[in-house]
Amino acid sequence: MTSPVNVRATTLDQPPSGDRSFFGHPRGLSTLFFTEMWERFSYYGLRPLLVLFMTAALASGGFGFDRTQASAIVGIYAASVYLASLPGGWVADRLLGLRRAIQLGAVLIAAGHISIALSALARTKLPFFLGLILIVLGTGLLKPNISAIVGDLYPEGGARRDAGFSIFYMGINLGAFAGQLITGALGEKVGWHYGFAAAGVGMIIGLIVYTIRAPKTLGDIGVVPTRDPDAQRQARQERNVKLTLAVGLGLLVLVIVLVATGVMTIDAAAIAQSMTYVLVGTAVLYFGYIFIAGGLTSDEKKRVVVIFVLFLFAAIFWAAFEQAPTSLNLFAADFTDRQVGGFEIPATWFQSVNSLFIILLAPAFAALWVTLARRRGDLSSPAKFSLGLFLAGIGFLLMIWAANIILEGGPGTLVSPWWLVGSYFFQTLGELALSPVGLSSMTKLSPRKYVGQMMGIWFLATAVGNLIAGLAGGHVDPSKLEQMPKLFTVTTISLMAAAVVLALLIVPIRRMMATTKATL
Repeated sequence: MTSPVNVRATTLDQPPSGDRSFFGHPRGLSTLFFTEMWERFSYYGLRPLLVLFMTAALASGGFGFDRTQASAIVGIYAASVYLASLPGGWVADRLLGLRRAIQLGAVLIAAGHISIALSALARTKLPFFLGLILIVLGTGLLKPNISAIVGDLYPEGGARRDAGFSIFYMGINLGAFAGQLITGALGEKVGWHYGFAAAGVGMIIGLIVYTIRAPKTLGDIGVVPTRDPDAQRQARQERNVKLTLAVGLGLLVLVIVLVATGVMTIDAAAIAQSMTYVLVGTAVLYFGYIFIAGGLTSDEKKRVVVIFVLFLFAAIFWAAFEQAPTSLNLFAADFTDRQVGGFEIPATWFQSVNSLFIILLAPAFAALWVTLARRRGDLSSPAKFSLGLFLAGIGFLLMIWAANIILEGGPGTLVSPWWLVGSYFFQTLGELALSPVGLSSMTKLSPRKYVGQMMGIWFLATAVGNLIAGLAGGHVDPSKLEQMPKLFTVTTISLMAAAVVLALLIVPIRRMMATTKATL
C-alpha cells in the first residue's frame, strides 16, 4: 500500500502568488500554453486527414480501406492516445517526474510524425502505423502531465484556476485551428504526406519552445518524481515501474513484428468494440482499487466518488463529440455543398470550426465562471457538466434534420454547410462548459498522491468516447443513407438523457461533499 504521507514533487516549489505576468496568470502558464498549442497543432492537424487518407483509393495515394475499418482505426488511435495518459501519469509520478515525461513525450511525438510523413517514400504501411504508435506513446507522457502542472500553478485553487484552464484550453484550440487549416489544405490539395509533414513541424516547434522556456518559467515544479520516505519502498516502486514498462513495450514490439510479417491480422472494428468493454471495466476496477486499497481518508474517498460520476458522464459526452473526425468529417466530404465560387472548401476545414468558436468564446467563458463565483456563487462541476451535455445534444439535433433532408433527397443530395457549422457551435458551447472544468476538477478533487493518475483517468473517459465515435463513423456512407438519421438520433437522445440524470444528481453530490474541504 502506498504511504499516505507521500507528496507530489509538484507541491515542493509553488509559483509565487503574486506572479500574474501572463494575462493576469503565472508566466509559467505561457510556457505550457505554447507547448500545448504546438502539440495540438500536430495532433489535430493529423487526425482529420487519417480517415480521408485511409479511405482514398490507391490511385489517389490512399490505402483504399473500407470506411468502417478506417473509422475504427481512427477511433482506436485516438482512444489509445488518451488511454496512454494513465500509464503516462503513473510513470511521471513514480519514475520520471512530470517535466522529463513531457520532454520525452514531445520527442516521441515528433518522431512519430516524421515516420508517417516518410511512409510514402517507403511505399509500405508499416512506417505509417509505427508513426501512429509513437504518437500514442508520446502523447501519453505529455498530455496528462502538462495539465497537472497547469493545476499546480494555482495552489489557491478556486475560480482563478478554472479561468487558467480556460486560457490553457484556448491555446489548445489555437493550435488545433491552425493545424487543421494548414495540414488540411496541404493534405487534400497538394498531397497527403505534405499535410503529415506539416503536422510534424508543429511538434518540433513545440519541443523547442518547451526546452528553452520551461527552466526559466516553471522553477522546480515537476522536476523530480514522488519520493517515498521509506528508501526500500521507493526502490521497490521504481523496480515495478521499470519492469512493467519493459514488459509492456516488449509485448508491443512483438505485436508490431507479428503484424508486419503477416503472422497476425487485425480486424479494427472488432478490436474497437472489445476495447470499449475492456476500458470501461478497467476504469471500474481502478476506481475500486483506489477506493478500497489506496490509503485514502474519508474526504478523499468522497472526492473519488465524484470523480467517478464525472468520468461516466464525460465518456458519454466524448462519444458524441469525438465523431468530428469520423462521422461528421465524412458527412462534410460526402454530403455537404463545399463550393464557394470556383473554390471547393477542403472537408477537413470544417474540423477547424470548433476550434475557431473555442478561440472566440473561451475568454468569455473564463470571465463568466469568475463573475458567477464573485456575484452569485460558482456553478458546481456537475451542473456545468449537465449543461455541456444538453448543449451538445442540441448540436446533434440539428444533424438529425440535415440527415433527413439527404435521406429524402436521395443519393447525390448535398446540404448547406451551415448545418455542420451550427452543430459545431452548440457542441463547442457544450465543450466549454464541460472540458476545461473537467480538467480543473481532476486537479481539485484528486488525492495529491494520485493527481497524475487521475488526470490519466480523465483522459480515459475521452478514450472510451473515441472508440464509440470511431465505431459510429462507418455509419455515414453514401450507399447506406438510412443509417445517418438513426446514428444522430441515438446520439442526441443519449446526450439529453445524460444531462437530465446528472442534473438530478447535483443536489445529492453537493450534500455528500458538504463535509469535505474540497470545492466543486
